[in-house]
Amino acid sequence: MYDVIIIGAGPAGISAALYARRANLSVLVLYHGSSQLEKAHKIDNYYGFPQGTDGPTLYAAGIAQAQALGVQVIDAEVTGIQFATEKSYGVASSAGDYEAPAVIIATGNKKLRPAIQGLADFEGKGVSYCAVCDGFFYRGKRCCVIGARRYALEEAMHLANIAAGVTILTNGEDSSELDALLAEERAKSPAAAKITLDTRPIAVVQGGAAVQGVTFADGGTLQSDGIFVAIGSAGGADFAKKLGLALNGDSIATDEHMATNAKGIYSCGNVTGGLLQISKAVYEGAVAGLSAVAYVRSITER
Repeated sequence: MYDVIIIGAGPAGISAALYARRANLSVLVLYHGSSQLEKAHKIDNYYGFPQGTDGPTLYAAGIAQAQALGVQVIDAEVTGIQFATEKSYGVASSAGDYEAPAVIIATGNKKLRPAIQGLADFEGKGVSYCAVCDGFFYRGKRCCVIGARRYALEEAMHLANIAAGVTILTNGEDSSELDALLAEERAKSPAAAKITLDTRPIAVVQGGAAVQGVTFADGGTLQSDGIFVAIGSAGGADFAKKLGLALNGDSIATDEHMATNAKGIYSCGNVTGGLLQISKAVYEGAVAGLSAVAYVRSITER
């Protein structure tokens, strides 16, 4: 049990961690994959670097600074956030499950839609980005999940308990990770038997008034009543939809304290939209961290 769990180790997440840890709270940072900051070859508009710096250097320095203060930083893919108790949230990850009264989402703002012809045309007409949100509408029907990693399997497992069958479409990506993960699921869950894999590249999503299926690059087809997109790892908007957090487009809506509409959940950085700059992410991280401190103290002092 931690006081604060932060998802994301970029400038927003690490800034939040620093402020929460300096307030003597126990802090866990979970991150996975590359940060947008790591992709910055040259940074010359950030305070304190007269000769400029580069993204990988600044990113690594931030994590090292947090660890030096006693923040636990774990490279693990977060697959879900859910209510654990009346005053805490459970965070499921590839490294295990964790719990805290306050959660800060600082995952950055990623684009989830793969470049597949016709996919965008059927959004809201059979194409969905949230199995928890829309899976109920496909009970007893056949569904597909587009993705090639753990997150795609998590979505498929949710659907397997509702739908008649689920096919994970890797769209040409290597399926070795999914093969191993699916074998593990089949050993412990009967619902996993409903899940199959298809690695063929997708040429087009087809349908009329609603989705009817996909055509592959080799000319083959697969009928499906619903298509769920789960590319890469779950992002901030994915967590927000499943928790019922308010969104502004693909960004998480927050107030001036970086609080969402769910008590104890905060968000900061690129996932909140606006100016996509390090300075803004660091500021919002500081506000989110201090807000989480105030919240945790308010519920532990009662």
